[in-house]
Amino acid sequence: MRINKFLAECGVGSRRACDKLIEEKRVKVNGKICKLGDEINEFQDNVTVDGKSVGKIKKFEYYIMNKPKGCVCTVKDDKGRKTVMDFLPPMSARVFPVGRLDYDSEGLLILTNDGELANRIMHPSNEVPKTYLVRVEGFVEDKLLDKVRLGVEIDGRQTKKCHIRVMARNKDFTKLHITITEGKNREVRKMFEAVGKHVDFLKRIKIGELTVSGLNRGEVRKLSKEEIDYLKRV
Repeated sequence: MRINKFLAECGVGSRRACDKLIEEKRVKVNGKICKLGDEINEFQDNVTVDGKSVGKIKKFEYYIMNKPKGCVCTVKDDKGRKTVMDFLPPMSARVFPVGRLDYDSEGLLILTNDGELANRIMHPSNEVPKTYLVRVEGFVEDKLLDKVRLGVEIDGRQTKKCHIRVMARNKDFTKLHITITEGKNREVRKMFEAVGKHVDFLKRIKIGELTVSGLNRGEVRKLSKEEIDYLKRV
């Protein structure tokens, strides 16, 4: 089994996050630092991350959170800031956030120890739609929105086509629903920066058809079996 797949099944993180741990030389197999693409024997090899042995999770847990502004989507923050983990109920399983919302953004966030599901949701090739409520400063003309819809260049690459629906618009602000299928770091904000506009509010309201409805800011609940099954199919 590929080492990143094994780590994901152990609940360490998504495959992408596990690849980063491997690149940082934090993963060892039988005491030796492993490399990207290494194969392991899951029944015989001893795998450690930061010196701690890891094994396959026997029971997966799945949570949905309405992330508030002012916290980071990491398990631990080296700057001492509040993280999304601080909002989880006591005695919850060791889970990790699926993807990220930046410090100043809010909305729907999934947390789980199911690395395969996390990879399914976040990998760009699966094109799982993610919808955001966005407020942009000033009046955004249709021609600028069309540029964003067709794809703009950010960080040296072209974004995929996206769906934008105008919710309200005046001289002070433009409110939009935007649906993307990628999810790079700060992607929506950067897409509007590319056309000279500043996003002053961003909230993720949907992943696929899963919504944050019914949860106040900072609230968390377990996903239902139906919701989990839906995410495994989406």
